Amino acid sequence: MLRLAMTTDAETFERVRGPLADRGVEVGHVRAKERALRVSSGEAGGETAGTAAVDPDEFDGFDVGLVYPTRLMEGAVVDERLGVPWVNGRDAVVTSRNKAGVLARLSAAGLPTPKTTLVSNPVDESVVVDAVADFSYPVVVKPNSATRGVGVATATDLDSLLGVVDYLNLIHDYRATGDKSFLIQEFLPDARDYRAMVVDGEYAGAVERELDDDALAAGRWKHNVHRGATARGVELDPPARGLAERAAGALGIDYLGVDLLATDDRLVVNETNARPTVDAATKYEDAFYDRLAALIRRTANQE
Repeated sequence: MLRLAMTTDAETFERVRGPLADRGVEVGHVRAKERALRVSSGEAGGETAGTAAVDPDEFDGFDVGLVYPTRLMEGAVVDERLGVPWVNGRDAVVTSRNKAGVLARLSAAGLPTPKTTLVSNPVDESVVVDAVADFSYPVVVKPNSATRGVGVATATDLDSLLGVVDYLNLIHDYRATGDKSFLIQEFLPDARDYRAMVVDGEYAGAVERELDDDALAAGRWKHNVHRGATARGVELDPPARGLAERAAGALGIDYLGVDLLATDDRLVVNETNARPTVDAATKYEDAFYDRLAALIRRTANQE
């Protein structure tokens, strides 16, 4: 039985344990954040002498990890303690987290993306005015590295845009804030929001994220499941499947959630996620777990 380390114990962990165990992959949780992690034993002799004093047994016996920890500082310690290859390593996590970098790479590869401009704070107000000059309102404003829809807003005119930017400037004043950039992006009204899963270069299923009528009537528009939207399994058409696969190929990430926005006349890649939440198996292709288990096994054997 192959042992897989996962650094999340949320929905995905519980959903994948059974199906992967049926395919010869035992899933274990390794806690990577909101805890104390001893870095060294303080004794001479290097790693061997220190290993017994560093969380004994917790990191032992794993063959492979699924996704590198999202907190990179803690991740470096966990990675060293585990000493295993990752399906999605540090480079994949860093690449996907950078929304602007993803869109720039995909656009350069000829893939359709929303019209987007990156603004790197701090800048004068005039820079923001110039950056939005060739956009039509409303526009979307989003922090470059945030997840789950955190900090994402719409601006209906220049005054409201500058108000959102003032808020971001305030947040960015904190020294602990790393990425101080944000995106100004075209707003696609009434776009359908899909999360396609790509496993080892192949489309493996998708969900459509939807708001209920009450949320829509209240003026909400963000389709993040963590913000109350529901995810319904759907069959994407061949162009959408192909776009998701091309996005994963352009980024070189083996296990990827690709967020697609579709209107009556456009289909674009909006974002990607190298730490995708896995939904119920009924919402994916029949071979989803077969492909995932094969990718995990191949990654372990590359060590």
